[in-house]
Amino acid sequence: MIPIRGLFETHLTVQHLQRSMSFFGEVLGLELAQVLPERKVAFYWVGRPGDAMLGLWEAGMGPQRLSLHVAFRVDLDSMLQAAERLREANIIPLDFAGEPTDEPVVFAWMPAASLFFHDPDGNLLEFLSMLPGAPQRDLGVVAWTRWKSAQLA
Repeated sequence: MIPIRGLFETHLTVQHLQRSMSFFGEVLGLELAQVLPERKVAFYWVGRPGDAMLGLWEAGMGPQRLSLHVAFRVDLDSMLQAAERLREANIIPLDFAGEPTDEPVVFAWMPAASLFFHDPDGNLLEFLSMLPGAPQRDLGVVAWTRWKSAQLA
């Protein structure tokens, strides 16, 4: 899957801890750091142990469930393969508007390439790769192919 390069630390509420542990451990390839079954929480290292951590807290179906967004830093080469890799894992890659896509979008004001997707509990996740070069605020949010065309012009 896509190697995640940075963030420390963030937490997600999940409906089923074991299902989410399978998703984050097996599908996304994060290393399990600690499980506290009595608290219904699992922690994963993001990148190298000690660099960043993700906590998964089982909240069940109750009204306390939060809707959160987490962005994981990835290399550009990985970003450009992310839509295909996500589809191979039966995950729908999404653009900034939440529509299915086959390519990243670019936040031209940063600039950064981005691709969104959901985990099994519906949490919104994002792969993000900072891009070299100066921001182009006038472009807004554009598809990767449009960004590349603008760079060649």
